[in-house]
Amino acid sequence: MGRTLIIGACGQLGSELTVYLRSRKGQDQVVASDISKPIPYIADGPFEELNIMDKDQFLKILKKHDISEVYHLAAILSAKGEQNPLFAWQLNMDSLLIVLEAAKEKLIEKIYWPSSIAVFGPDTPKDQTPQNTIMNPDTVYGISKQAGERWCEYYHHKYGVDVRSLRYPGLIGYKTKPGGGTTDYAVDIFFKAVAGENFQSFLSKDTELPMMYMADAVRATVSLMEAPTESIKVRSSYNLAAMSFTPEEIFHELKKIYPDFKIEYTPDFRQKIADSWPNSINDNVATREWGWKPTFDLKTMVREIVTQMTVEI
Repeated sequence: MGRTLIIGACGQLGSELTVYLRSRKGQDQVVASDISKPIPYIADGPFEELNIMDKDQFLKILKKHDISEVYHLAAILSAKGEQNPLFAWQLNMDSLLIVLEAAKEKLIEKIYWPSSIAVFGPDTPKDQTPQNTIMNPDTVYGISKQAGERWCEYYHHKYGVDVRSLRYPGLIGYKTKPGGGTTDYAVDIFFKAVAGENFQSFLSKDTELPMMYMADAVRATVSLMEAPTESIKVRSSYNLAAMSFTPEEIFHELKKIYPDFKIEYTPDFRQKIADSWPNSINDNVATREWGWKPTFDLKTMVREIVTQMTVEI
């Protein structure tokens, strides 16, 4: 096996995935790339400035670093996508096809591409949403992710491309600032609480959404990529779950630590997006086929993040 390339390594997921994979594979075996310059804690290993829409640049990097495995994480997220839908579609779709084509031509051996609960829509069953169900997304992000799932499955069945994917719930970390997603309130709320500031939620107090702590998301991603090929039956994308909660519930967990913490609810355009998504996800297929099991629930996640943020401050 050659080296691993992470596209979008400066993002919320990419930055933590880069650190995790380097700890497992070796610092020089994981090449981080992004359209922007490297953030400090991934700059101590190989890094390439890459606009993934530049196919020639991408192919040069594959050859230069002897890349065999690609984690393609670059995307325009849900809230930002609604502000510029045509660009979001172009970036999310064209970049995926560039990577899939490289695998089709045997330039890389394995691809990871993230999907999202955004593929579901207002007619999808809200509770314990199953792996296979109606999918009628009404955001450009969700539409692009649904189309991306179909392309992944197509390239696997038609060309034998080893592509793997997870439908992430809202991902919560603290090492990078929010990146434009509808579930980002659950990231920003920690920054406000630790800084001693009050929080303004752009979702209503009772909006329940599936969520996951970043450490679990990173572990799930790598577990999927390291699973034996014969265990991976789903080549569109696997449902993935850990916990579900509302803004009010995470606020009360933080208030146990910060008694003076206050919250105000001022729903905006992101409320409509959140209302079209599930309350909870059934991920039994992932559990059965490659052994997925989350580690963190709401309480343990809140304690872990606050502890880590306090230490780093």
